[in-house]
Amino acid sequence: MTTTDLHRLTGAYALHALSDEENASFERHLVGCEACAQETAELSATAARLGLAVTAPVSPALRERVLRRITTVRQETPGTPVRVLPVRAGLRARLLSRWALAACLAAAAALGGTTVWQHQQAADARAEARQASRSADEIAAVLAAPDARTRAAEFAAGGTGTVVVSHSRDRAVFVVSGMSRPPGGKVYQLWFDDDGTMRSAGLMDPDRSDQAVLLQGGVDRASGMGITVEPDGGSKQPTTAPIALMTFPG
Repeated sequence: MTTTDLHRLTGAYALHALSDEENASFERHLVGCEACAQETAELSATAARLGLAVTAPVSPALRERVLRRITTVRQETPGTPVRVLPVRAGLRARLLSRWALAACLAAAAALGGTTVWQHQQAADARAEARQASRSADEIAAVLAAPDARTRAAEFAAGGTGTVVVSHSRDRAVFVVSGMSRPPGGKVYQLWFDDDGTMRSAGLMDPDRSDQAVLLQGGVDRASGMGITVEPDGGSKQPTTAPIALMTFPG
Protein backbone atom coordinates (compact mmCIF):
# COMPACT_ATOMS: atom_id res chain seq x y z
CA MET A 1 0.00 0.00 0.00
CA THR A 2 1.52 3.36 -1.07
CA THR A 3 1.64 6.57 0.94
CA THR A 4 -0.90 8.10 -1.44
CA ASP A 5 -3.27 5.19 -0.74
CA LEU A 6 -2.87 5.72 3.02
CA HIS A 7 -3.71 9.42 2.71
CA ARG A 8 -7.07 8.39 1.24
CA LEU A 9 -8.06 6.19 4.20
CA THR A 10 -8.84 8.93 6.74
CA GLY A 11 -12.61 8.77 6.22
CA ALA A 12 -12.78 4.98 6.28
CA TYR A 13 -10.63 4.89 9.42
CA ALA A 14 -12.85 7.45 11.20
CA LEU A 15 -15.91 5.29 10.41
CA HIS A 16 -14.16 2.01 11.40
CA ALA A 17 -14.58 0.67 7.87
CA LEU A 18 -11.05 -0.69 7.36
CA SER A 19 -9.89 -4.28 7.51
CA ASP A 20 -7.58 -5.24 10.38
CA GLU A 21 -4.55 -5.11 8.06
CA GLU A 22 -5.50 -1.72 6.61
CA ASN A 23 -6.27 -0.37 10.09
CA ALA A 24 -2.82 -1.39 11.38
CA SER A 25 -1.07 0.12 8.35
CA PHE A 26 -2.98 3.39 8.64
CA GLU A 27 -2.31 3.73 12.37
CA ARG A 28 1.43 3.33 11.73
CA HIS A 29 1.14 6.03 9.06
CA LEU A 30 -0.91 8.27 11.36
CA VAL A 31 1.89 8.57 13.92
CA GLY A 32 4.12 10.44 11.48
CA CYS A 33 1.56 12.31 9.35
CA GLU A 34 0.21 15.48 10.96
CA ALA A 35 -2.10 16.20 8.02
CA CYS A 36 -3.82 12.81 8.26
CA ALA A 37 -4.00 13.04 12.07
CA GLN A 38 -5.82 16.36 11.83
CA GLU A 39 -8.10 15.16 9.06
CA THR A 40 -8.95 11.99 11.00
CA ALA A 41 -9.80 14.05 14.09
CA GLU A 42 -12.06 16.33 12.05
CA LEU A 43 -13.85 13.42 10.38
CA SER A 44 -14.33 11.65 13.72
CA ALA A 45 -15.93 14.79 15.12
CA THR A 46 -18.14 15.06 12.06
CA ALA A 47 -19.22 11.43 12.46
CA ALA A 48 -20.13 12.14 16.08
CA ARG A 49 -22.21 15.12 14.95
CA LEU A 50 -24.01 12.99 12.37
CA GLY A 51 -25.13 10.64 15.10
CA LEU A 52 -26.80 13.57 16.82
CA ALA A 53 -28.40 14.67 13.56
CA VAL A 54 -30.49 11.49 13.35
CA THR A 55 -32.94 12.81 15.93
CA ALA A 56 -33.58 16.05 14.04
CA PRO A 57 -36.89 16.23 12.13
CA VAL A 58 -36.58 16.13 8.35
CA SER A 59 -38.95 17.11 5.58
CA PRO A 60 -40.84 14.33 3.72
CA ALA A 61 -39.19 15.37 0.47
CA LEU A 62 -35.65 14.97 1.80
CA ARG A 63 -35.21 11.35 0.70
CA GLU A 64 -36.27 12.21 -2.85
CA ARG A 65 -33.85 15.15 -3.00
CA VAL A 66 -30.93 13.10 -1.70
CA LEU A 67 -31.55 10.24 -4.12
CA ARG A 68 -31.85 12.70 -7.01
CA ARG A 69 -28.56 14.39 -6.10
CA ILE A 70 -26.76 11.04 -5.90
CA THR A 71 -27.46 10.41 -9.58
CA THR A 72 -25.57 13.60 -10.52
CA VAL A 73 -22.32 12.73 -8.71
CA ARG A 74 -19.64 11.26 -10.96
CA GLN A 75 -17.36 8.59 -9.57
CA GLU A 76 -13.67 9.05 -10.30
CA THR A 77 -12.25 6.49 -12.70
CA PRO A 78 -9.91 4.04 -10.91
CA GLY A 79 -6.29 4.89 -11.63
CA THR A 80 -6.90 8.59 -12.23
CA PRO A 81 -3.74 10.51 -11.24
CA VAL A 82 -4.09 12.38 -7.96
CA ARG A 83 -2.95 16.00 -7.77
CA VAL A 84 -1.00 16.38 -4.54
CA LEU A 85 -1.44 19.78 -2.87
CA PRO A 86 0.88 21.36 -0.32
CA VAL A 87 -0.12 20.31 3.19
CA ARG A 88 -1.84 23.59 4.17
CA ALA A 89 -3.54 24.06 0.81
CA GLY A 90 -4.59 20.43 0.84
CA LEU A 91 -6.10 20.71 4.30
CA ARG A 92 -8.17 23.75 3.32
CA ALA A 93 -9.40 22.10 0.12
CA ARG A 94 -10.25 18.86 1.90
CA LEU A 95 -12.06 20.78 4.64
CA LEU A 96 -14.45 22.33 2.14
CA SER A 97 -15.20 19.02 0.45
CA ARG A 98 -15.51 17.31 3.83
CA TRP A 99 -18.32 19.59 5.00
CA ALA A 100 -20.12 19.09 1.70
CA LEU A 101 -19.84 15.35 2.25
CA ALA A 102 -20.98 15.75 5.85
CA ALA A 103 -24.17 17.47 4.68
CA CYS A 104 -25.00 14.52 2.42
CA LEU A 105 -24.15 12.01 5.16
CA ALA A 106 -26.32 13.84 7.66
CA ALA A 107 -29.24 13.62 5.27
CA ALA A 108 -28.58 9.93 4.67
CA ALA A 109 -28.33 9.27 8.40
CA ALA A 110 -31.63 11.02 8.99
CA LEU A 111 -33.24 8.68 6.45
CA GLY A 112 -32.13 5.63 8.42
CA GLY A 113 -35.26 5.49 10.52
CA THR A 114 -38.04 7.45 12.22
CA THR A 115 -39.15 7.54 15.83
CA VAL A 116 -42.58 8.36 17.23
CA TRP A 117 -42.33 10.90 20.03
CA GLN A 118 -44.92 12.27 22.40
CA HIS A 119 -45.17 16.06 22.42
CA GLN A 120 -43.06 16.67 25.53
CA GLN A 121 -40.45 14.12 24.49
CA ALA A 122 -40.13 15.78 21.10
CA ALA A 123 -39.71 19.22 22.70
CA ASP A 124 -36.99 17.89 25.01
CA ALA A 125 -35.25 16.18 22.12
CA ARG A 126 -35.25 19.38 20.06
CA ALA A 127 -33.77 21.34 22.98
CA GLU A 128 -31.04 18.73 23.41
CA ALA A 129 -30.39 18.74 19.66
CA ARG A 130 -29.98 22.53 19.67
CA GLN A 131 -27.50 22.31 22.54
CA ALA A 132 -25.64 19.48 20.81
CA SER A 133 -25.57 21.49 17.59
CA ARG A 134 -23.98 24.47 19.36
CA SER A 135 -21.37 22.19 20.90
CA ALA A 136 -20.71 20.55 17.53
CA ASP A 137 -20.25 23.97 15.92
CA GLU A 138 -17.67 24.87 18.58
CA ILE A 139 -15.89 21.56 18.01
CA ALA A 140 -15.83 22.19 14.27
CA ALA A 141 -14.43 25.69 14.81
CA VAL A 142 -11.54 24.32 16.87
CA LEU A 143 -10.78 21.57 14.38
CA ALA A 144 -10.81 24.02 11.47
CA ALA A 145 -8.74 26.72 13.21
CA PRO A 146 -5.61 27.67 11.24
CA ASP A 147 -3.43 27.09 14.30
CA ALA A 148 -5.02 23.77 15.32
CA ARG A 149 -2.41 21.23 16.40
CA THR A 150 -2.98 17.55 17.14
CA ARG A 151 -1.42 14.78 19.17
CA ALA A 152 -2.53 11.14 19.14
CA ALA A 153 -1.94 8.35 21.64
CA GLU A 154 -2.95 4.78 22.38
CA PHE A 155 -4.22 4.00 25.88
CA ALA A 156 -3.02 1.05 27.93
CA ALA A 157 -6.63 0.26 28.86
CA GLY A 158 -7.62 0.19 25.17
CA GLY A 159 -8.71 2.78 22.65
CA THR A 160 -6.95 5.64 20.91
CA GLY A 161 -7.29 9.35 21.51
CA THR A 162 -6.41 12.54 19.67
CA VAL A 163 -6.33 15.95 21.28
CA VAL A 164 -6.69 19.03 19.07
CA VAL A 165 -5.63 22.38 20.52
CA SER A 166 -6.23 25.87 19.11
CA HIS A 167 -4.53 28.60 21.13
CA SER A 168 -6.15 31.34 19.04
CA ARG A 169 -9.58 30.06 20.18
CA ASP A 170 -8.24 29.02 23.62
CA ARG A 171 -10.08 25.71 23.30
CA ALA A 172 -9.27 22.02 22.97
CA VAL A 173 -11.16 19.02 21.60
CA PHE A 174 -10.61 15.40 22.59
CA VAL A 175 -11.55 12.75 20.02
CA VAL A 176 -11.53 9.15 21.24
CA SER A 177 -12.15 5.84 19.48
CA GLY A 178 -12.62 2.38 20.99
CA MET A 179 -12.78 3.56 24.61
CA SER A 180 -13.89 0.80 26.98
CA ARG A 181 -16.99 1.39 29.06
CA PRO A 182 -16.32 2.67 32.61
CA PRO A 183 -17.37 0.52 35.57
CA GLY A 184 -20.99 0.77 36.74
CA GLY A 185 -21.75 4.02 38.52
CA LYS A 186 -18.54 5.58 37.19
CA VAL A 187 -17.70 8.06 34.46
CA TYR A 188 -14.57 9.21 32.66
CA GLN A 189 -13.66 12.77 33.65
CA LEU A 190 -11.33 14.98 31.62
CA TRP A 191 -8.83 17.34 33.24
CA PHE A 192 -6.54 20.15 32.14
CA ASP A 193 -3.01 19.72 33.50
CA ASP A 194 -1.97 23.18 34.75
CA ASP A 195 1.67 22.47 35.60
CA GLY A 196 0.73 19.52 37.78
CA THR A 197 -2.59 20.90 39.06
CA MET A 198 -5.60 19.17 37.55
CA ARG A 199 -8.54 21.37 36.50
CA SER A 200 -11.84 19.76 35.51
CA ALA A 201 -12.57 19.88 31.77
CA GLY A 202 -15.87 17.98 31.74
CA LEU A 203 -17.22 14.45 31.50
CA MET A 204 -17.27 11.91 28.70
CA ASP A 205 -20.46 10.07 27.71
CA PRO A 206 -20.13 6.68 29.45
CA ASP A 207 -22.36 5.00 26.86
CA ARG A 208 -20.22 5.87 23.83
CA SER A 209 -16.89 4.32 22.94
CA ASP A 210 -16.35 6.81 20.07
CA GLN A 211 -16.94 10.50 20.68
CA ALA A 212 -15.62 14.03 20.26
CA VAL A 213 -15.64 16.16 23.41
CA LEU A 214 -15.12 19.91 23.67
CA LEU A 215 -13.07 20.37 26.84
CA GLN A 216 -14.86 22.75 29.20
CA GLY A 217 -12.99 25.95 29.93
CA GLY A 218 -10.09 27.67 28.25
CA VAL A 219 -6.77 26.02 27.54
CA ASP A 220 -4.97 28.98 29.13
CA ARG A 221 -1.51 27.76 30.17
CA ALA A 222 -2.37 24.06 30.43
CA SER A 223 0.46 21.83 29.24
CA GLY A 224 -1.68 18.73 28.75
CA MET A 225 -4.74 16.76 29.79
CA GLY A 226 -5.61 13.67 31.77
CA ILE A 227 -8.46 11.19 32.18
CA THR A 228 -9.61 9.68 35.47
CA VAL A 229 -12.41 7.36 36.52
CA GLU A 230 -14.78 9.22 38.85
CA PRO A 231 -18.17 8.65 40.52
CA ASP A 232 -21.20 9.37 38.33
CA GLY A 233 -21.55 13.15 38.06
CA GLY A 234 -17.83 13.80 38.34
CA SER A 235 -15.56 15.16 41.08
CA LYS A 236 -14.13 18.57 41.99
CA GLN A 237 -10.66 17.04 42.17
CA PRO A 238 -9.34 13.69 40.84
CA THR A 239 -10.04 10.81 43.23
CA THR A 240 -8.10 8.19 41.25
CA ALA A 241 -4.79 8.02 39.40
CA PRO A 242 -5.08 9.08 35.73
CA ILE A 243 -5.68 6.23 33.31
CA ALA A 244 -4.20 8.42 30.56
CA LEU A 245 -2.08 11.56 30.32
CA MET A 246 -1.46 13.48 27.11
CA THR A 247 0.89 16.41 26.55
CA PHE A 248 -0.56 19.15 24.37
CA PRO A 249 1.10 19.66 20.98
CA GLY A 250 3.47 22.60 20.82
